[in-house]
Amino acid sequence: MSTLFDLSFFVTVPFWALMIFAPTWRWTRTIISSPWIVLVPLVIWAIVAVPVLGAIWSLVTSPSLSAITEAAADPAVLTTLWAQIIAWDLFLGRWIYLDSRARDIHPLLMGPLLVATILLSPIAFPIYLLVREFARRSRAGSPAAARPDSVGA
Repeated sequence: MSTLFDLSFFVTVPFWALMIFAPTWRWTRTIISSPWIVLVPLVIWAIVAVPVLGAIWSLVTSPSLSAITEAAADPAVLTTLWAQIIAWDLFLGRWIYLDSRARDIHPLLMGPLLVATILLSPIAFPIYLLVREFARRSRAGSPAAARPDSVGA
């Protein structure tokens, strides 16, 4: 179980590395554009979840802190939760990466923010939304945005 727990993260590392260390490489956008990149940790989730599906179903249909605490003692249940978190973080990081590239937010700003998304996505995501809003306002207030395009004029 420990191997699958570790593997659920390590299979995502190449995608994170592309987004963080090679954000402007054309193959990065091509690879990251596919939502299928989250499939591998989800396959690991499925492999581990099938034998404990009853316990997981109970947790999601009648959640309680005590039930989740008790279930987390089972390495299979904890591994499924971990794989789900890893898949979600990658999906969210993928969206952040693609959105930041579309908005031309500088990769040197985005690299640390993507690392933060790996570590603490509930904190990194709202920070990215603030960065995104700041970039939008900066672009809207820039003189280049106010001038008509000379090519089309």
